[in-house]
Amino acid sequence: MPEVVPLAGGRSGFVPLAEVVRSGFTESVHFGSAVALAPDGGVAVARGPVGAPVLPRSSAKPFQALACLLSGADLRGPRLAIAAGSHTGEDFHVRLVAEMLGEAGLGFDALGCPADWPEDEATRHALIRSGLTASRERMNCSGKHAAMLTASAASGWDVGSYLDPGHPVQRRVRDVVEELSGEETAHVAADGCGAPLFGLSLTGLARAVQGLVLAAPGTAPRAVADAMREHPEYVGGTGHVNTSLMRALPGAVAKGGAEGVLVVALATGHAAAVKVIDGSPRATSAIALAALRAAGGDVASAGEFASVPVLGGGVPVGEIHTLGDK
Repeated sequence: MPEVVPLAGGRSGFVPLAEVVRSGFTESVHFGSAVALAPDGGVAVARGPVGAPVLPRSSAKPFQALACLLSGADLRGPRLAIAAGSHTGEDFHVRLVAEMLGEAGLGFDALGCPADWPEDEATRHALIRSGLTASRERMNCSGKHAAMLTASAASGWDVGSYLDPGHPVQRRVRDVVEELSGEETAHVAADGCGAPLFGLSLTGLARAVQGLVLAAPGTAPRAVADAMREHPEYVGGTGHVNTSLMRALPGAVAKGGAEGVLVVALATGHAAAVKVIDGSPRATSAIALAALRAAGGDVASAGEFASVPVLGGGVPVGEIHTLGDK
């Protein structure tokens, strides 16, 4: 058995971030940590152990995409956005993944991510009606994996071992994460898709995404931010909260990850990172927006995400709302 690293901040360091109210009754409370940075990089809001390590999960995809771009992958526009995204497995996503792989002389069988059903419900039902099964290309991480494979092919690196933490493309990812966050890797783990995952503090995570939006025009980090902002449908997909949030906040970059992680950076440079310790993502957008607002960021255009309706019999009977902004 591998060594088990204790939960960041222990089991008592996290603070209540949001509560679920049903018909006037507080039914549940989400604990965790949240941080927001001012445009100058200073910590403007800190709730919970924001200096303790977290696993960023898919919130790290923009940095992985940047590493692939720096490693020679032909990434631009939608290609760079899907490399940084968690797509919903719709047909236009799969066509782009096939195009990226095909130009590198590879097929879907080269993908190291597991087979999965698309997150998009309509697409999933259509596949089932057609008698098809779950596949690697429909998995939400296939864009990232295609980018890693094309980067490896472009640089002459072995494509069969691209998920090994010691592989050149993964070493480049680690370097990018450490440079943008200003931190050394706190822990190395395997993500749900099989790719290496490099732990860092919540503050470091916010600092890293801030570095993308504030990078100078024409630079590789700025290219990642611009691609995500210009093509949000490839970062998520139809109805995906990251896509919808970026459309509601012009110029913003938003990227969620499994187990209750979310990063959001505004065009002004205000940046927030959230970790909900029970792993639920349902309140992360509201928490991030509250932290950004408390830090002085303008999030008024995303008011619909400031709370989440609680339904009873199909109609709203309460809401999930944040608890304090400081």
